[in-house]
Amino acid sequence: MFGISTHCLSRVSLEEALERLEPLTSYVEVMADGMHAVTDSSLMENFSFRYSFHAPARGVNIASQLEPIRKASVEVTTECMRIAAEAGASIVVVHPGYYAWPEMKEAAALRLGQSLSELSAYAEEVSVKFSIENMGNWDYFFLRTPVDMGLIEGTGFTLDVGHANLNHCLNDFLKYDACHFHLHDNYGDHDSHAAIGEGNIDFGAVFDVVKASGVAPILEVESFEGTLKSIPILEKNLK
Repeated sequence: MFGISTHCLSRVSLEEALERLEPLTSYVEVMADGMHAVTDSSLMENFSFRYSFHAPARGVNIASQLEPIRKASVEVTTECMRIAAEAGASIVVVHPGYYAWPEMKEAAALRLGQSLSELSAYAEEVSVKFSIENMGNWDYFFLRTPVDMGLIEGTGFTLDVGHANLNHCLNDFLKYDACHFHLHDNYGDHDSHAAIGEGNIDFGAVFDVVKASGVAPILEVESFEGTLKSIPILEKNLK
């Protein structure tokens, strides 16, 4: 089994996205940002999907050294957790944030730890799981490589295989236990979120790890057409 992210239909309303995904899958990850930002779970309750959520990421930085921004970022994320819990979601995916200046990485790491502690407490309160996703090749973001895995110790880990490929460390990340997976392809230079097979990722190794984990991965492709191309590949390889 695998799910599909609403990311592939990010330019239409969430309602239309869910309607178009309904014939394709029983499991959807709501990219709760942009056109798909949500304020309550009422729309999701109109469908019979199993859900996971991707918390808002653009404009959010849970590692910010500016306390009002860090605090607001945590609040935005916990609000997503609340809605996800109402929708019966299995997990909420969260970005680890970034440091604005390389000299301030250590200080930002402390803020990240503070935010993770607060998020963990809230997740327990509303009975929802959350995990931290590894990042692409964007300057100053945490968790681009396994070097930063110690920063999220005690928190779930989402392996984004496309992001790992951008940082040329997918094989190293595959050695870590992940509780959630994002699948998409690229050629190691641009976060294209391409269809499976339209890049240079060795998905044979990825599929082996995913199957061994027993976790239903999320197909997080940029386009709806790319999603349709990827579905038969996943159906064949994740039996």
